[in-house]
Amino acid sequence: MKRLILFMVAAFVSVATLQAQETVTLETPAQETAPKTRFLPMRQRVDRNIGDNKFVYKGEFMLGLTASYGKISTENSDLMLLLNDVNIGLSSTTVRPFFAYAYRDNMAVGIRLGYQYINGGIDNIDVNLGLIADGLEGLNIGNLGLRNETFSWAVFHRNYLGLDRRGIVGVIIESELLVKTGTSRFTSGGETVNTSLSRNFAAELNVNPGLAIYIFPQVCVTATVGIGGLRYNNVRQYDAAGNIVGRRDHSRLDFKINITDIQIGLVTHLWKNKNKKK
Repeated sequence: MKRLILFMVAAFVSVATLQAQETVTLETPAQETAPKTRFLPMRQRVDRNIGDNKFVYKGEFMLGLTASYGKISTENSDLMLLLNDVNIGLSSTTVRPFFAYAYRDNMAVGIRLGYQYINGGIDNIDVNLGLIADGLEGLNIGNLGLRNETFSWAVFHRNYLGLDRRGIVGVIIESELLVKTGTSRFTSGGETVNTSLSRNFAAELNVNPGLAIYIFPQVCVTATVGIGGLRYNNVRQYDAAGNIVGRRDHSRLDFKINITDIQIGLVTHLWKNKNKKK
């Protein structure tokens, strides 16, 4: 009986002690849970201030010229054992002067004019398809000429991003609205020459990224490359009497690097901010 009484007293004392400890824990301010803190700055954006590198300053006028030249020429070449005695000569020249104004730091709008001239032809191509199709081993193509002249007008917007604090090297991101008109003249035949004329119209919305480097305090060299965009083309073909004999409309949206649309330019910056240092 005494053991039972002692056991009950010990259990009562233990329960009372636990209740007292819980009461102290709830009432003591020092035991309150500390506020949780974020390990990463989820609500704060890490800004490395690369946009503060100024390459073009507000109020600058820019006069520039971009040009490109390409030539394709073969003489007595053999291609893939199917084309023999390939004689092709084709050249392309493009000149594009432009004017731009910086309405904000690293932002400019401008107007660009352009002229492109393509001239050349195919003197001779012997086609040998005897291994593929009987009766086509003696096909000959020759005496074909091409002359193309194109005029263009464009409005463009450029964003610049300086890669260094001094503003010597910068990245160009250009968007361009371009309209082109021109004529293409094809000639064929030997003693009797046949001529066909086509009038071309094109409207394009292009994206042309590039790089610019100052070589003098007010002169920089630029290089841009076309990566595609939205394009519409209209071609109307005429015969020798001036009658329309064909028409073609084509539109497409594509984005890819066009290595034939690389423009190297020279730009002069005028009326620069006096605080700008190169």
